[in-house]
Amino acid sequence: MNISRRALLATPLLAAKGAPAFRGIYPIAQTPFHADGTFDAPTLGKQIEFLARIGSHGVAWPQLASEFWSLTPEERMSGAAALLKAARGKAIRTVVGVQTDDVDLSVRLARHAEENGAHALISLPPNGVGLREFFTKIAAASKLPIFLQAVGKISVDDVIALNREVPAVRFVKDEAGVTLPRISEFQAKAPQLGVFTGAHGKTMIDELVRGASGSMPAAGPADLYARAFDLWQKNKEREAAAAFAKAAVFVPEFEQYGIEGLKYLLVLRGVFSNHVVRGPRNGDVGAVATKFKLDDAGKRALKILWEGVSR
Repeated sequence: MNISRRALLATPLLAAKGAPAFRGIYPIAQTPFHADGTFDAPTLGKQIEFLARIGSHGVAWPQLASEFWSLTPEERMSGAAALLKAARGKAIRTVVGVQTDDVDLSVRLARHAEENGAHALISLPPNGVGLREFFTKIAAASKLPIFLQAVGKISVDDVIALNREVPAVRFVKDEAGVTLPRISEFQAKAPQLGVFTGAHGKTMIDELVRGASGSMPAAGPADLYARAFDLWQKNKEREAAAAFAKAAVFVPEFEQYGIEGLKYLLVLRGVFSNHVVRGPRNGDVGAVATKFKLDDAGKRALKILWEGVSR
């Protein structure tokens, strides 16, 4: 029986013994809003269909780049339901974010995600609650594997200790400290952990050299990243580097325009009808914080870049 590579990646039982079942490009989906700022669940589903069509291995929502802090519990659950429905039957894995400062609400979100067919959960560390306490409760609420989004002062040893205490925490999206040496440290100390990265995947080739499992970039250029990742898996390193270079041209633009820029590329690709941002543009959102408002010149630059790399 012939099994395609994408089917292999989508089937945890076919992963090599001890290897993470989740690998590849898992973009953080952006949250669409109507012109009046209300949540647009159907367009979120359309975005998931788009990501599946262009070759993304997975998707995560809602995280920092999804403006999760601006969403009500009802919007998060209706959005997760729309996302999971759109992904059903497709070769794309779904990771639902459950981070809140209310542990009981996070537990509700975790149960809702599992009931609606999510493949995994992801969470930032909550404020005022210990890592072990929080993730123990999330793990007890569902049978899904969990990604820890490591930020701030969370060390590699902290993540490894959490994995030992709460085995459901099998993956880390590592955005604490300096990424590259931390990947090498994870590989040396805990190769059983799947290590994903963020920050627009701007050092993705170096990350793959060090053994990273994948990256969680923005949704708009996800196919460019996925093509690079797929070529890397085929040991076509030079071709992978050339493919990655096309994605990399957007990183400086995204670092300038933040979430507005991420959404505008989806407008250019016919997925979103607008680039409305509900959350504060200059909030504490790390690599997706806005440095400069997206103006007409910025829109033109993004359009020129997309037309250039998409040929």
